[in-house]
Amino acid sequence: MNQRTERDAIGTVKIAAEKKWGAQTQRSLENFPIGNEKMPIEVIQALGLVKKAAALTNAEISLLDTSKAEAISEVCDELVWGMLNDEFPLSVWQTGSGTQTNMNLNEVISHIANEKRASDPIHPNDDVNKSQSSNDTFPTAMQIAVVLKVKERLVPVLAEVKQTLNKLAETYKDTIKIGRTHLQDATPLTFGQEISGWIGMIERNEKMIEESMKLMYDLPLGGTAVGTGLNAEPTFSGKAIQKITRWTNEPFAQMENKFHGLSSKDNFVFFHGALKSLAANVMKMANDIRWLASGPRSGFSEITIPANEPGSSIMPGKVNPTQVESLTMVCVQVMGNDTTVGVAASQGNFELNVYMPVIIYNTIQSITLLADGLQSFNKRCLTGLTANEEQMRTYVDQSLMLVTALAPVLGYDTASALAKQAFEENKTLKEVVMSAELMSEQDFDDYTDPRKMV
Repeated sequence: MNQRTERDAIGTVKIAAEKKWGAQTQRSLENFPIGNEKMPIEVIQALGLVKKAAALTNAEISLLDTSKAEAISEVCDELVWGMLNDEFPLSVWQTGSGTQTNMNLNEVISHIANEKRASDPIHPNDDVNKSQSSNDTFPTAMQIAVVLKVKERLVPVLAEVKQTLNKLAETYKDTIKIGRTHLQDATPLTFGQEISGWIGMIERNEKMIEESMKLMYDLPLGGTAVGTGLNAEPTFSGKAIQKITRWTNEPFAQMENKFHGLSSKDNFVFFHGALKSLAANVMKMANDIRWLASGPRSGFSEITIPANEPGSSIMPGKVNPTQVESLTMVCVQVMGNDTTVGVAASQGNFELNVYMPVIIYNTIQSITLLADGLQSFNKRCLTGLTANEEQMRTYVDQSLMLVTALAPVLGYDTASALAKQAFEENKTLKEVVMSAELMSEQDFDDYTDPRKMV
């Protein structure tokens, strides 16, 4: 393998000749051979936006040669477009500030830019990293990555799920079924009403995510090393953030207290809490569907879900709710990620939180898993869900909880005794009431009409 030699403050290091990174990236690769988790490409691309904005702003305020700024900007465009993904191989389990990933970008950008230039080389620190520190650029990129990922992936998927659920609710708005509380028979409702509960959960989660996203728009860029802004011109961050706002069409702004921005990650705790809430509601909905589809002969069997693949390696003809199982595993992972984010955010010491890579890795993973999981669940389960209306009708007809409608007429104690008698004698509620001659058949049918209970 052809290699080249590069030098840094520690000494020399060998790098594969075809790679565009430099000594600090190579040292990170060698010093942190831990796990398979790599820095999310979303963070790399967001950091590319920051580098582009920084270069053009530094040129604008006469701190960087315009030709250098343009060369840096061109490479950043390639980076953001995903053309250089193979040049960013670093592990999540690196320095907690993300410094090595920041230097990975600085080195790759300067190397490629210099390949296109005849003279006046671009330096990774002096030029690409001008007016910046890893301590403010990395958390800035974290927040940009979250905003863009949510808007591009999660928000559209939630809209698709709501659309499917609204269609189902409309289709089954008049289909009466038995309600269940404590996993026991309760009073009737329509299947459309039951589905409306799922819709309400998704709508509430959308609002929670939207509210928590507001804290991601305030960027700590310009704080540099500890929040003081050392080595950054006072107008730098405002001008750079304006460019990022224009390019992304998102309302990013300067964080007022950059000491807070560098040392605390409370915004990620709050935001990921909204993701955990979504995971909790999604798991509830998925488990409802799993229960309602149980059977087909020995379960509730109130709904049918698509049979996407054989369910058993030993039992022929068996079909399992695999999309439910996949989605609920996603939810469990997101809940675990929330614990990681919360603990990591609590560990900031003095002027910097040094758990940032694991915070953003788990946050991006949660967004990705929820978006992918819900999209698959919607496409391969929800859109093909149908109600077994005859089975629903059977459960309603044999339910003893219709007695609830008789309580105002006969009194709670009498109604309770009738329900108990019907259960013990394995009779219908109507048979017991008629034998007790407490009301006419017409009155019974009128009072216990499920359509009046929903």
